[in-house]
Amino acid sequence: MTKALTRVNDIFPEMLDDFFKPWNERLTGNIWGKMLTMPAVNISENKDNFLVSLAAPGLQKEDFHVDLNGNTLTISCEKEEQKEDKLEKTTRKEYSFTSFNRSFTLPEDILMEKIEATYADGILNIVLPKKEEAKKPVAQKNIKIK
Repeated sequence: MTKALTRVNDIFPEMLDDFFKPWNERLTGNIWGKMLTMPAVNISENKDNFLVSLAAPGLQKEDFHVDLNGNTLTISCEKEEQKEDKLEKTTRKEYSFTSFNRSFTLPEDILMEKIEATYADGILNIVLPKKEEAKKPVAQKNIKIK
């Protein structure tokens, strides 16, 4: 069996995410009608690869940076928007800035040179193919309890 992907640089373990959610929502709040949140990430595994799916609607593929440093995969984004409305006597300017950074430690059985990323319909998908030896089934054995 392969070693699973793990998140890097989390302040709290995943099991505490739901516990602190009400306070996090109150502290970060809703600024200018936009929630300040970290994009949700799903990680799935099949026989041939891991799939990392990050939900980030409203962004463009050019907004993302996917970097590999050793066995650490980092997904980051920075996007700044400016909106200006000019009327006869007034000018209204609004700015918004979206930024996040997610890092994951990859298992040793990933083919680093064959990692691929695509962005469509608000979902960033990163395919992490496994090495051949990781695809072999694990032998089953019944262990007798003494």
